[in-house]
Amino acid sequence: MRYTTLPFAAMLAVGVSMSFVSTTAAARDYSEVRLGVDIPYEPFMYREADGTLTGFEIELGNAVCDYLEINCTWVEQDWDGIIPGLLARNYDAIMSSMAITDERAQRVLFSEAYYTTPSAWITTRERDIDIEDRASLEGLTVGVQRATNQDNYVTELYGDILEIRRYTGVDDVVTDLMAGRLDLTFMDYPIAEAAIEIDTPESEFQRISDFIKEPEHIFGKGVGVAFRPRDEALADRFNKALSELKENGTYDEIMNRYFKYDVRL
Repeated sequence: MRYTTLPFAAMLAVGVSMSFVSTTAAARDYSEVRLGVDIPYEPFMYREADGTLTGFEIELGNAVCDYLEINCTWVEQDWDGIIPGLLARNYDAIMSSMAITDERAQRVLFSEAYYTTPSAWITTRERDIDIEDRASLEGLTVGVQRATNQDNYVTELYGDILEIRRYTGVDDVVTDLMAGRLDLTFMDYPIAEAAIEIDTPESEFQRISDFIKEPEHIFGKGVGVAFRPRDEALADRFNKALSELKENGTYDEIMNRYFKYDVRL
């Protein structure tokens, strides 16, 4: 290890500068907060025809900012760079359906979890597949969105039985399922609801499993807002706001506009 010796005056200047930065950071009031988000991920975040951002998390994030009486700006960022963007200070927090996992928690500070959604096995209406009969699944082909919790779940628990095809987007999974190039899919259920009509008498698709939220090491501990590790004060404020919005009914009001089931933890 190499060391550099500074003159006393320089050391004093550095010390004063560091003290100033520390004090400034501690005193930051966060009246302006930028929220990183990956668009689209319907029904959580997407654009209306006029370009307006909306969705469950967009509305919830705006409600948090209103409660805290702060001005918030949504900053779009592709998913694969969303944590590096936070650490590079391109925005102050990530509110973009990020599951709380031990691996991510080594890099970012999470709020308390504010929702969790189920995953489910889905096939076309005319197929008769018993997902509980593992032997009968031998040789079937499943489609999943690449690098998702659903991909990890199928790979870990069914990789020795099913042929797995991985896709960049949900639309491609649905297209191949409709065309008969897939036998079934495993999806985040709200994403499936947004992409296809499901579980109605007129639907061409059916859910063939219970709602699935475990195991925790795959699906995480729910979804949280991610912050830089030093921003504990901001995380505390978001935790308080989310708790209050659940207490006063605002959370449920927003939730019921997007889901037919409870996503609260």
